[in-house]
Formats: sequence, C-alpha cells, structure tokens
Amino acid sequence: MREAMLAMLAKEPAHGYELRQRLIQALGPIGEVVNSGQIYVTLQRLEKAGLVRGVQVEQSTAPDKRVYEATPEGREHVAGWLLDASWPKVAPTEFHLKLVAAAATGLADPVALIDAQRRELLRRLRDVQRLAESEPAGGDGVLILEGSALRLQADIRWLEACEQRWSARSTGSES
Repeated sequence: MREAMLAMLAKEPAHGYELRQRLIQALGPIGEVVNSGQIYVTLQRLEKAGLVRGVQVEQSTAPDKRVYEATPEGREHVAGWLLDASWPKVAPTEFHLKLVAAAATGLADPVALIDAQRRELLRRLRDVQRLAESEPAGGDGVLILEGSALRLQADIRWLEACEQRWSARSTGSES
C-alpha cells in the first residue's frame, strides 16, 4: 500500500482524504477497508523517510490542510518499485513447512491441516466472488478481485496436490 500511495503522489500532490479516495477508486471494495488513520500514518512514515514532503495549505472556508508530494527520492523509489517483478508473498512455503512440522512432531495431522486450509480458501474465494459480482462491470476494482480469485483457485489446486502427497504418505503408498 505504501508504494501505491507514493506512486499516486508522484503523479500529483494530494492531502490524505484525496489519497484515500484515489485508493478506493483504484481498489474498489478492497479500498474501502483502508481507514484514514492508516493513510496518515503511512504519509508520516513516507515523510520521515524523505520520500514525500508535506506542505500546509491555507483554505479560506475550511481548516488548513497538509498536501503531500513525492520528493525526487520518492519518485526514484516508485520507479524502482514499478520495475520490480518479484512477488512479495510466496504462500506455499510457510504452509509446506507447517505440514512438515506437523508430520514430524505428530502434533497435528497434515491432511487435516490441508482440509482446514482448503475450507478457509474456499470461504475467501466465495467472498471475493460476491464482491466482484457487486462491482460495476469494467471497474478497476474488478481486476484486483479477479486476480485474487485466480490466486485463491491456484492455491486450492496446490492444496489438492498436497493432499494427494500427504494422503499417500499416511497410507504408505508413496513411492
């Protein structure tokens, strides 16, 4: 979220409320969960890091507001972020380690863990699909919801492969 906010400020300066509205527009219903406090804390951290600069702007009919803009260092940071092709989260790694630990310690059944995880992912998938159905067709928010749904479906398929492997281990039929 931090880099996305910085990128929006690199495009044009904004105060916190405007920035939150831009995030809501870009993310659709997912953006609704971003609270104003989180926006302002992130802006303060970006300012402290020297990536944005805040300027107090006087208003005649309303209280003064602080408008933020990206610094040259902030623009450089955004450029690097945009070129970074790595994925920040590799979901299967931690869960795989959980399965290995469960089997090694005997404290949990790996197949039961897989089943519980699959139920959770299916619940999340239903939630994402409901949100996508409520979005206007062609809206930017639909794209992130479709991406989330596809990622969840891929994780569910991976869990199916895990279940086959761990079920085979528990019955001793693995080669």
